Amino acid sequence: MEPIREGASGAAVEDIQERLGSLGYKIDEKETAEKTFGHSTATAVARFRLDHGLSLGDVIDTATWAALVDECYQLGDRTLYLRLPNFHGNDVRQLQERLNVLGFSCGAVDGQYGAHTEAAVKQFQESVGLLADGMAFPDTFDAIDRLKHVWGGNPAAGPHPQGGMGFARAAGVLEVVKLCITGEDPISRNVAGRIWNLASATTNASGLELVDSAASDACKGAQAVLVLSAAPLPDGTTTSNVVMDDVDTLPLRLRTAVESSRETVPVVRIELPVGPNFEGIFTIGDAQTYAVLLLDAICAAFEGM
Repeated sequence: MEPIREGASGAAVEDIQERLGSLGYKIDEKETAEKTFGHSTATAVARFRLDHGLSLGDVIDTATWAALVDECYQLGDRTLYLRLPNFHGNDVRQLQERLNVLGFSCGAVDGQYGAHTEAAVKQFQESVGLLADGMAFPDTFDAIDRLKHVWGGNPAAGPHPQGGMGFARAAGVLEVVKLCITGEDPISRNVAGRIWNLASATTNASGLELVDSAASDACKGAQAVLVLSAAPLPDGTTTSNVVMDDVDTLPLRLRTAVESSRETVPVVRIELPVGPNFEGIFTIGDAQTYAVLLLDAICAAFEGM
C-alpha cells in the first residue's frame, strides 16, 4: 500500500482516525470532521506505533495498517479457526485470555490462532455440549460470554494448579451442595461408588448421592448430575463432556461446564482416561486414585457455587 501521511485526506484517513479513536488515541475534532491527516492524527499514529513495537514514525505504512486492523478486532467480529497463515489479532488474544481463565489452556497469549488454541476451543466446546470442531462461531462466543462472571477481571496467565482441597474445605463444600453421581459402565460405576464412599467418609452430611442413572428421581433439584464414563463421547451427542486429562485444570473446566448449562439440572459427563479399547487390568488402586482426584476436583469446582 502507498503510505498515508500528514497532509492526506479522505475516506482512508477517516477509517484510520476511527480505528485509532476506538483504541483510545486522541485526535483533534476538527481533523476528524474534515477527514484530514493533521498533526494530532500523526501524533496518534506515532504513539500507536511506539505502543505496538513498530519502528518510530508517524506514517501509516503496510506494517502499521496491519497492526491497526488486528488491534481493532473484537471477539465475535469473525469466525476463527485453524488455517495457514493463522488468524491473528485482538479477538484471538481475547479468546485465549478467556479460555485460559476458564481452564482451557491455549498456552501463551500471543494473538495467534494456532494448534494449541484450536485444541482449547475444542475442549471448551465439548465441555458445554457444542459440536467440538475447533471453529469458533457465534454459539461458541455466546457460551463464553455467558461465563463473563468467571473470566471478567481475572488474570489470563493461564490455568493454575488447584492443589488438594484439604479435609475441612472438602467437608464444607459437600455439606452445602446437592449433587448426583453415576457411571455408564462397570469401570466408571466402580469409580463413582468410591467417590460416594469418600464423600460419605468426609462428612455424614454429604450432599453427594450415588444414583443408577441421570434420570433418577433423586436428581430432581440437584445442582448437577455427574456421569462418569470410560468411553469417549459418541458422535452427535450434545451432552457436556469434560475429559479427565489435565487434573490441574479439571475443576475450572468442570465448573465451566456446569455454569454454562441451560438445563434446570445440568448433566455433565466426565470422561475417564481409560480409552475405548482398554484391555489392560484396571486395578483397585487405579479406581481409588481416580476417585480421590475426582472428588478433589468436584469439591474445588463447586466451592462457592
